[in-house]
Amino acid sequence: MTTPLSPQTIAIVKATVPALAQYGTAITTAMYRRLFEDAHIRALFNHSNQGEGGAQVNALAAAILAYAQNIENLGALAPAVERIAYKHIGYHILPEHYPYVATALLGAIKEVLGDAASDEILSAWGEAYWFLAEILKAREAVIRAELETVTGGWTGWRTFEVTDKRKESEVITSFVLRPTDGRPVLRHNPGQYLTFRLNAPGQPELKRNYSISNAPNSDHYRISVKREAAGKGGSRYLHDMIKVGDLLEATPPAGDFYLAEAPKRPVVLLSGGVGLTPMISIAETIAELHPTLETHFVHGTQNSDTHALGKHVRALAERHGAMSVAAFYNEPKPQDVVGQTHDVTGVITIDWLKSNVPLDEADIYLCGPKPFLRALVSGLSLAGVDPDRIHYEFFGPADELLAA
Repeated sequence: MTTPLSPQTIAIVKATVPALAQYGTAITTAMYRRLFEDAHIRALFNHSNQGEGGAQVNALAAAILAYAQNIENLGALAPAVERIAYKHIGYHILPEHYPYVATALLGAIKEVLGDAASDEILSAWGEAYWFLAEILKAREAVIRAELETVTGGWTGWRTFEVTDKRKESEVITSFVLRPTDGRPVLRHNPGQYLTFRLNAPGQPELKRNYSISNAPNSDHYRISVKREAAGKGGSRYLHDMIKVGDLLEATPPAGDFYLAEAPKRPVVLLSGGVGLTPMISIAETIAELHPTLETHFVHGTQNSDTHALGKHVRALAERHGAMSVAAFYNEPKPQDVVGQTHDVTGVITIDWLKSNVPLDEADIYLCGPKPFLRALVSGLSLAGVDPDRIHYEFFGPADELLAA
């Protein structure tokens, strides 16, 4: 059992809150620089979000500040701890990697704060770091033990063959993956993702998360990936170079965003852009296992060129009977016609949701880019939706301590 933090440590950590608010990003920038001096630690991370000025630098700074602010109320951080634990499972981060982060973090605090980072402060933050680290390691051990015992489960990296590659829109392509060892695959929770390590020519090894876009089964996974014009090439490598018969390596399904096993309320699925991928997994699961569950699939994209799997979703809705579908186009093409290619011109709004879905009683699942989530999550809260009924996932780094 983890030893509780001492009252002295709690007081010292709380006293550092103003300094963290002012110098947090400088500390995390220095921390990542120190951490990545070790090549085998550098290889563990998703570098599309790392580095000076990167999103993860800011996210980690915010998370460290939140930890200090909630040092007496760590229950408030429980959801973040769960997400981090799953991230670590996905990136195959092991207990032996934690000391490297501790050394880098404490060194960065001393580097940035200078003489203000007294031995007392460094000792307190060392204790606080290891307190959280032990909680994470314990939770990760439980998850790994479950993965090793369940049918189709595994830990670490497993090899999959691409057995099908399908273009779903001008920007999104699906890849069907079957394990080369011939064993079953773990039946994932609908909404979870896989983590891949990709070896694109001329680049360092890449780590990327992609949501599973099919219902749970014991045979295969499907991912549906948007080809990003910017970035360091994970999606472009998949789109442009990976073909049927090629091999990819992945860790087990992970993530705490998924459909409840036994939904008790109506479900509203809200997605923006490629955020529809986990929603497809959820919708397929509902169509298969919950034939009477009231479900509303609401998706926003630019136009018919970018709209993926639209016909598939409408076919699911027809089969299910209690599922409605609404597609929003915010930049329709001349050939796009309301009532044929899409249902509404514009973006998804809270006013539209109030009039068309049961906001007062449904569980609402959201996935998409940060601007999409900022608008809708805050809007739903202002509309009086209980926070316990708002579940969301986004693509990019979360504001979490120790997230890879």
